[in-house]
Amino acid sequence: MSAPIELGRVAVMGAGAVGCYYGGMLARAGHHVTLIARAQHAEAVRRSGLRLQTKTFDASIKMAASEDPGAARGAKLVLFSVKSPDTEHAGAALAPHLEPDAVLLSLQNGVDDAERLAATLGRDVIPAVVYVATEMAGPGHVRHHGRGELVIGPAAASARIAAAFGAAGVPVEVSDNVIGALWAKLIVNCAYNALSAITQLPYGRLVQGDSIPAVMRDVVDECLAVARAAGVNVPGDMHQAVPRIAETMPAQFSSTAQDLARGKPTEIDHLNGLVVRKGQALGVPTPANRLLVALVKLLQAKGSS
Repeated sequence: MSAPIELGRVAVMGAGAVGCYYGGMLARAGHHVTLIARAQHAEAVRRSGLRLQTKTFDASIKMAASEDPGAARGAKLVLFSVKSPDTEHAGAALAPHLEPDAVLLSLQNGVDDAERLAATLGRDVIPAVVYVATEMAGPGHVRHHGRGELVIGPAAASARIAAAFGAAGVPVEVSDNVIGALWAKLIVNCAYNALSAITQLPYGRLVQGDSIPAVMRDVVDECLAVARAAGVNVPGDMHQAVPRIAETMPAQFSSTAQDLARGKPTEIDHLNGLVVRKGQALGVPTPANRLLVALVKLLQAKGSS
């Protein structure tokens, strides 16, 4: 394998399934990567490496791991991949350990996560749109189900980051309309995440349900109406893009479904909930999204009781 494009040290803050996939791909290509994760996961990686199981390879990748945000010291690139509700808390924990010239890339679901992180840190953050189907199969073990490409915003370091990821097998597009792309991803998440969580079904089986495609169209229509009212240009035809997700990732359970199944808090307030809040502020009705938020929150409360 040829020498990697120089990124300097890389840290992954919030190394769950998404962060581990991208950090693991960079480490596999020869970059020095440190995962910052929960203690059990970090210990497993220190002991045996990160097992990255994909459709094309199954490898154990030796890399550094820690539960301490201080492990980000010296990193020139920080992949920030915590859950949306944890953005400010994790950002504050990371802040004292950041190098002055470190580049931050937000690999999160929320359309405003990079903006919120930038406000917490008082420095620029590059937003990214993440298109990957992954899950934690156990401590130190990530299972990849499909896709993996990124769309990132323009910045001085964006071309170098794109080249390094590309050489590591991760396609990256640098886009001037990353906010529109984030909304496109949000709309996909709004269509699938809550329904997969409520039914505990993977996407392929979910869309076979009676009237489910019609419900998903209602959700998409509401999201597009809110985006238009907010002045966001959502690229592509979302009514074509949304059904394709079930075709390309039929076995995938949404992150919200995985969180509910494990009794963990969900990101629903930053997915369908964000659409509901913005709809209220802009005078756009969002009854389908509101119902999905209410049902997920009931199930979340039931699971924690």
